Amino acid sequence: MAALYKRVLLKLSGEALKGSAASGIDFSVLQFISREVQQLLGLGVQVGVVVGGGNIWRGANAEGTGLDRATADYMGMLATIMNGLALQSAFEQVGLEARAMSALRLDQVCEPYIRQRALEHLRRNRVVIFVGGTGLPYFTTDTVAALRAVEVGADIFLKGTNVDAVYSGDPRTDKTAAPYHRLGYDQFLADHLKAMDATAVSLCRENHLPILLFNMNKPDNIVRAVTQGDIGTLIKEA
Repeated sequence: MAALYKRVLLKLSGEALKGSAASGIDFSVLQFISREVQQLLGLGVQVGVVVGGGNIWRGANAEGTGLDRATADYMGMLATIMNGLALQSAFEQVGLEARAMSALRLDQVCEPYIRQRALEHLRRNRVVIFVGGTGLPYFTTDTVAALRAVEVGADIFLKGTNVDAVYSGDPRTDKTAAPYHRLGYDQFLADHLKAMDATAVSLCRENHLPILLFNMNKPDNIVRAVTQGDIGTLIKEA
């Protein structure tokens, strides 16, 4: 089994880490992700990860609370650091080397994000977990993932979600909603599809970086995304 890509950026939502729990981290999900990533490294694939913080806190939660958006977003960045540290530990438990690198300076618990250092970690087959957002408010983790993918020269942006594909509408409320197997960047943006942040898709378009959105909860789907690419929705130039 051969890999289609040499270097990938895997985006994981915070919600994915909570599994069936109401909030927080389901450690069986961490173990599941670790085993999948371990297989990727065994295939010679270099792996970067961006993780969200929505299982702990989302900046959008500030609406109606009295917190200003910037403060709420910084809280969300701290939540991504907590998730990243949990992922780092889970990777280490299966024998992988991993480094959490933060755009927010918390030197006692993780490395600062420095691009050249991240590239060196990847070359040494360490999993690099990018946390702390961009260090600035008002950016989604989708946009952070697109930015880091471009910075480290990833071959593809893998967005692991809880749905099988990008749909023409919300399949939970629209029975006519149909899945797309392939989309151009322009069509995604023109149709105002909500599966990803538009800024992230625009950044990928400008840098010719393909996106594969897929359901990461199914066994072997992360590996299948890298070795077969026949799942989910591929977003790239038409």
